Amino acid sequence: MPKPLLSSAKQRMIIVSNRLPITIACHDGQLKIEPSSGGLVTALRPLLHDSAGVWVGWTGTDDSQEIEQLLLEHSKASNFAMVPVFMSDEERQRFYYGFSNEVLWPLFHDLQSQCNFDPSYWETYFSLNQRYAAKVTSLAEPGDLVWVHDYHLMSTATCLRQLGSKHRLIYFHHIPFPSPDIFEKLPWRKEILTSLLDFDVVGFQTMRDRRNFVACLRKFVKEVEVENVENHILVKEPGRNTVVGAFPISIDFDEFADAAAEEPVKVRADEIIASVAPARIILGVDRLDYTKGLPERLAAFRYLLEQYPDLRRRVALVQIVVPSREDIPKYEELKGQIERLVSQINGQFGDPGWVPIHYIHRSLERAELLAYYRAADIALVTPLKDGMNLVSKEYCAARVDNDGVLILSEFAGSAVQLHQGALLVNPNHTAEVARTLHLAFEMPLHERQMRMRQLRAKVRKENIFVWRDAFARSVELVRDL
Repeated sequence: MPKPLLSSAKQRMIIVSNRLPITIACHDGQLKIEPSSGGLVTALRPLLHDSAGVWVGWTGTDDSQEIEQLLLEHSKASNFAMVPVFMSDEERQRFYYGFSNEVLWPLFHDLQSQCNFDPSYWETYFSLNQRYAAKVTSLAEPGDLVWVHDYHLMSTATCLRQLGSKHRLIYFHHIPFPSPDIFEKLPWRKEILTSLLDFDVVGFQTMRDRRNFVACLRKFVKEVEVENVENHILVKEPGRNTVVGAFPISIDFDEFADAAAEEPVKVRADEIIASVAPARIILGVDRLDYTKGLPERLAAFRYLLEQYPDLRRRVALVQIVVPSREDIPKYEELKGQIERLVSQINGQFGDPGWVPIHYIHRSLERAELLAYYRAADIALVTPLKDGMNLVSKEYCAARVDNDGVLILSEFAGSAVQLHQGALLVNPNHTAEVARTLHLAFEMPLHERQMRMRQLRAKVRKENIFVWRDAFARSVELVRDL
């Protein structure tokens, strides 16, 4: 059994992320806190609860006494504290919308043409990392373990070290890490790399991301030494060792499967199936983002209907697009492009008895999403680049009937784990995606079930708690060095 992440009941954990795991909403004129139910929260909440830990992050709101009082009350009920970091509108524009989402996000997804290397963005990014670090320093006690999450906060360890922190600092990078020929476009490439080396442990989603990071170190931080230690990489520099590993994040399989098996979900799934019958459902579920390959997916579906006319009226694409970052002009442009393509395809192929594409642009309640997973014969998950992509794993967990076909981009991090049961495609290859859709539609029941059993067994075995405990072993490795 792996060692627990907290080696003693007295060791407290401080989680640091861009956002707190809550949403603050106004109901009947009153502010209320709605807790998040994401996989990361599910995995870390028990550790925070048992150690009376702390979660540091932005609330998504402006500073106010009412917000701070709400957080204090929620923290008492949760047995772990939620400590806010606030920022002005200008800081949010430069830190979140600017450096995080107009520099790091496109660059790390191999879309450097989308980048805006505004120097003020970097200045604000580092300044906000200092603010997060100062908040952690004000809270941290001797022996605390500080776990920082994702690309918004890659400089936090450097800021903490500058403030004199001697704590164990670990970091998990949720998105892809680019190869040196892409990363070298970043004007602050060495600052980012050396900041990451101020952590004791740096974790990536896949071995490819880890290899890319090490290759960037070899090219841009040549003074470090790199060697293999157990299943990880040890990066050595004067006064500090950093363990670098691959830790693929996952979901709480049992929780998803149990929720999907509930009778109301089954009833709703049957209603969804009946609403498009006799067509069978191809399902896409994506946040609105240019990395998800939505125009390319729609082009492949159009090609499917052109090249395989026998499938007309027999299939329907249900595309769920969750609104995201709509304040950024490129995202609004993408939304318009998607809606035009949906309208064109429905106009070209639809008739009074059949709509080829059912387009849903909103967030769904959890039970509704599970019903769509259960209703779909085929899940079409085709990002151009993704750190992991948990939709692919959620679909498998929800398929309690052990049926269904997962078509998965080879550029999703989850393809490394799910390649044996899924049908892998290049999302840029329109004809290949269409051919694979046709193959999935014609696949016999026994093969669908065999593949889905493989996929479900993999996701069940390599769940969110295995990911969490993999970090436990890496932290213990650092202690032993």
